[in-house]
Amino acid sequence: MDGALVINKSAGMTSHDVVVQVRRLLRIRSIGHLGTLDPIATGVLPLLVGAATRLQRFYTARRKRYQGRIRFGFATDTYDADGRPTGPDSSPTLRLEDLEPHLAVLSGKIKQTPPPYSAKKVKGVAAYELARRREKFTLEPVEVEVYRFELSRVEGAFADFVIECTTGTYIRSLAHDLGQRIGAGAHLVEICRTASGEFTLKQALTLEALAEAAREERLPQVLTPLAELLSDLPQAVVSSVLERKIRHGGKIELDQTQIENAPSQAPLDSDAWKPFRVRIFNQNRELIAIAQAVLPRVFQPIVVLSASA
Repeated sequence: MDGALVINKSAGMTSHDVVVQVRRLLRIRSIGHLGTLDPIATGVLPLLVGAATRLQRFYTARRKRYQGRIRFGFATDTYDADGRPTGPDSSPTLRLEDLEPHLAVLSGKIKQTPPPYSAKKVKGVAAYELARRREKFTLEPVEVEVYRFELSRVEGAFADFVIECTTGTYIRSLAHDLGQRIGAGAHLVEICRTASGEFTLKQALTLEALAEAAREERLPQVLTPLAELLSDLPQAVVSSVLERKIRHGGKIELDQTQIENAPSQAPLDSDAWKPFRVRIFNQNRELIAIAQAVLPRVFQPIVVLSASA
């Protein structure tokens, strides 16, 4: 039970709620998610299970893709439909050409202020706790990158969107800021994450479907195996002698002929520079480590998986 699960989260649940339920179904404690979804959000919530949790750091640069709906006319204190209105409803009738000129300003590398109801910490306290207590505080803008911000349909006071962005981008803030720019106020009413890196909605299981797989003892069949993760990285198969060295954290030499090119490109990857890394397999085709080039042909294991993985 080492690998990845893609859950199709339903609205009203927190990401932690999903993890708790999956831990109960799989009877495994070691489970972590790749990026929090707000309770209002649905869609792709990738989970790493067992030894795969050791690979979490390699997914932080993956882009996320969302689709959803923005309601114009008034803002809310949470920047979404769960919040209280901060003003009267102006009920605007908008056209695509009214909104499109503002999308470029909210695209690319931008400074974004997180919503007041967020998990961002202020002197060690989550912002949403301070907001609930009506305490005054200031959240500092952070740099995020929005690769794609498109409106697929605008009708009355509603606009449907597709957004691709980096981890840490608040879609609620993009909706709120767009409303501020046009002077009508806005908030998020629907959002679905359709992809997170290589994990897509087509792969996703509902919790009900996962529970059924557990009852039918089909859990291994719905899990993406450890050996299939990070398939965008090159790979090398090493001898038993080198395997022992790697398992003790030792550097190894790999000739270029020993390294196979990655079988696939990383979907929705960021443009950030990354060091050259290789997936290391043993003679049984088990993934045993992720190694990073430190010198020409010399690789240092940076994650070593247990012998039972």
